[in-house]
Amino acid sequence: MSQRLLLVEDDESLGAVLLDALESEGYRADWNRDGRAALDAALATPYDLVVLDLMLPSMDGYEICRRLRSAGRDVPILMLTARGREEDRVMGLDLGADDYVVKPFSLKELLARIRARLRAKRPVAPELVVIGDAEIDLGAMQIRRDGTTIALTKLEAGVLALFLANPGQVLSRARFLDEVWGYHRHPTTRTVDMHVARVREKLGDGGPHPRWIKTVHGMGYRFDREDAPA
Repeated sequence: MSQRLLLVEDDESLGAVLLDALESEGYRADWNRDGRAALDAALATPYDLVVLDLMLPSMDGYEICRRLRSAGRDVPILMLTARGREEDRVMGLDLGADDYVVKPFSLKELLARIRARLRAKRPVAPELVVIGDAEIDLGAMQIRRDGTTIALTKLEAGVLALFLANPGQVLSRARFLDEVWGYHRHPTTRTVDMHVARVREKLGDGGPHPRWIKTVHGMGYRFDREDAPA
């Protein structure tokens, strides 16, 4: 399943932009405009991350953060605020926020920070797994299929590891670029498509109707484990 985020932002125009960006990245995002209602939602729902504005109706972001931590919730919290003073940032971090972005901010940077926080708690791919007639050995960077050993490049192994660690979850191309390539490399989304195609071919999952690595149009890719015995 896609990771679920709570967006807490009372500015209608900014909230709409952020919601669209999060959904375009493949996240399931709930948008809440009121502080007290947002706290109730965060306490009731196991979100993977909270994007939290500081200035909100009925309860500010500081208090929401404090109450979540007091209740034992360890969900990553990324604060958004127009306050750039050092003491404001320190206060948010001391209350338990994991990161702090000052408005105005770059949307690309915000999304990268979200991915970084989610990545810090992401599951690790198993080193050895069987999918159909293919035995994947990530440690050796190879696939054994039909008595043949097929080598994986470092990037192909990285793509496959991300799939194996996140079965059933829609993974955006931007996430592959961030976690496998690193944005400092400046690859394109077409590069991701090419490497996914190569991984499919080496798994024996090519053709017009792949069994395991599915294309989710407009969003990215999803690895389905239903036909993949361990």
